[in-house]
Amino acid sequence: MNKTIVTLAMATGLGMTAQMNQKINYPNTRKDNTKDTYFGTEVPDPYRWLEDDRSKETAEWVKAENQVTFDYLSRIPFRDAIKARMEKLWNYERISAPFTEGSYTYYYKNNGLQNQSVLYRKDSKGKEEVFLDPNTFSKDGTTSLSFVKFTKKGELAAYMISEGGSDWGKIILINAITKKPLGETIENVKFSGIAWKGSDGFYYSTYERPEGSLLSAMTDQHKVYYHKLGTPQKEDKVIFGNDIKRRYISAYLTEDERFLIVNAANSTSGSELYLSDLSKPGSGMITIADNFDSDSHVIDNDGTTLYISTNYNAPNTRVVTVDASQPQQANWKDFIKETEHVLSASSGSGYIFASYMQDAISVIKQYDHKGKLVRDIALPGPGTAAGFGGDKDEKVLYYSFTNYITPGTIYSFDPKSGKSEVYAKPKVDFNSDDYVSKQVFYTSKDGTKVPMIITHRKDLKLDGTNPTMLYGYGGFNVSLTPAFSIANAVWLENGGIYAVPNLRGGGEYGKKWHDAGTKLQKQNVFDDFIASAEYLNTNHYTSKEYLAAKGGSNGGLLVGAAMTQRPDLFKVALPAVGVLDMLRYHTFTSGAGWAYDYGTSSDSKEIFNYIKGYSPLHNIKKGTHYPATLITTGDHDDRVVPAHSFKFAATLQENQAGNEPVLIRIETNAGHGAGKSVAQTIAEAADIQAFTLYNMNLSVKK
Repeated sequence: MNKTIVTLAMATGLGMTAQMNQKINYPNTRKDNTKDTYFGTEVPDPYRWLEDDRSKETAEWVKAENQVTFDYLSRIPFRDAIKARMEKLWNYERISAPFTEGSYTYYYKNNGLQNQSVLYRKDSKGKEEVFLDPNTFSKDGTTSLSFVKFTKKGELAAYMISEGGSDWGKIILINAITKKPLGETIENVKFSGIAWKGSDGFYYSTYERPEGSLLSAMTDQHKVYYHKLGTPQKEDKVIFGNDIKRRYISAYLTEDERFLIVNAANSTSGSELYLSDLSKPGSGMITIADNFDSDSHVIDNDGTTLYISTNYNAPNTRVVTVDASQPQQANWKDFIKETEHVLSASSGSGYIFASYMQDAISVIKQYDHKGKLVRDIALPGPGTAAGFGGDKDEKVLYYSFTNYITPGTIYSFDPKSGKSEVYAKPKVDFNSDDYVSKQVFYTSKDGTKVPMIITHRKDLKLDGTNPTMLYGYGGFNVSLTPAFSIANAVWLENGGIYAVPNLRGGGEYGKKWHDAGTKLQKQNVFDDFIASAEYLNTNHYTSKEYLAAKGGSNGGLLVGAAMTQRPDLFKVALPAVGVLDMLRYHTFTSGAGWAYDYGTSSDSKEIFNYIKGYSPLHNIKKGTHYPATLITTGDHDDRVVPAHSFKFAATLQENQAGNEPVLIRIETNAGHGAGKSVAQTIAEAADIQAFTLYNMNLSVKK
């Protein structure tokens, strides 16, 4: 096979070691006397000025920090080799599952290194053409296509774009047959879907444009609007959210477009549920669920019978049915009962598909609309299967399958026979047979058993010297299920171990598992992560000198907490787009909606003290030897504002006692992660791996 094999080697000679131990001259970050008082406790915030994303001083600080960071990274001798291998491995054709709209079949395709995937279509004769190419939206590939939604007959389409990775976007309307714009653009849209009603107009959700910074100002009143084609946006009618204040509202239609369904929430867990029967003009909204004690979602309907996926009185989720005339919870009847495994459900081809997680591994069952089990669907192996959705008249459905060593493959599925066939298998220059991915269970601090999947080369020796990337999240009911990654493949090729524990706070074992990692139990998440690191050390997969902690967003909080609580445990820390200032997170953008998981510093003295006790920014101690740290963020991140990372970096640089570097890599024209260009993704991933190996005193050789 003609490819470059990159293998690990210990760094030799005094040159590299001496360079690693050189003291870095960080930018001089100004401190001021800003302080806040919480329940009688005064808390300094000397870098508060870095929260101003519109100030010249902040911009100059970003430029100075990036200069130090990229100067350091440029001196890593094998950085280019890692990036080159990553680019080569990334350069393969990727095709999505097809979907039919009108007389066309649509699908996304990326030729390999295109910054954004292109939306293609074929007509009934098989003639292929480009429908939308996001690579033409901007010169640098940082404007992305968030999604596209067609009318039921496929003659019109509305698509949303994101510029520079921002959660704020624009909805652009187009004639789907001619591909000509309709000349209507809906501006300043955030956290929205699109629900067409016929071809006259559509529903969408957004906030009023906030005063101050669009990137960091609070957005806490979401509203559902209806846009009628041919009218200006200022005339769009508020359908829901004027009289009732909610932070997150989504609106969608049943397939027959009879029922408008509205989910309304104040936090990321728990939502109200409403419906409006559009076949009866002026009927208004009917309440299905009037509290935030559970999460429910209408997945299908058969006439007036609604099929609802819910964790109401079912922490692991069940599917219920109810008549739309009296849809309240008291009238719900079990359709698919709750089991010991967490359920997520979808509908397609007139069937209901139940996807279960058994220790983070997918198991799929197919039911008819009478609740009869049709079959257990045979999957290619242990891993993650997703899909099985579509309209009732679809003859063929599609699903994807992947795990940590298997690139994502698209399968077609015949719902009548239950037969699966490979539809699109990527040709990746990676030999999965050389690797193993296995699940272990370890014991956390309080005795809880926690699963972890460990992936590495089959010929790995358990001698404690293997560079290991320990990745975690642990929050917001998010489940980390096995999935292939090119960046991880390069890490594995280089002799690395990739380990992923399924921490409490996630959704792998349902609502109880999630709740066990929230508010005054948040420390359980950090204890689970620390215990996973100790398991890897004790069982000689790695040791402190070769262990890196990695996580993004809530996972960035995880890394920040773990490295400040146990700086002795990790050689490298990699917090990405992290929530790091836990006392002020709720004052930015939609952060107040995360209070279900965290609580806020203003809730009570007890919660304030608890949060302050683990907040990464507030637990950096002078004179402590912290791991080599590479913080990553984006200057357009309006989900977790970059000020979290800015203040954490400045504080850590000020207090680091050892010579281990503390760097912050700030991507320009990038947000929280979604829509990031392929070029940006590769460059960042290569820098992270180069930094990690370099600070483990390891190198790579061809």
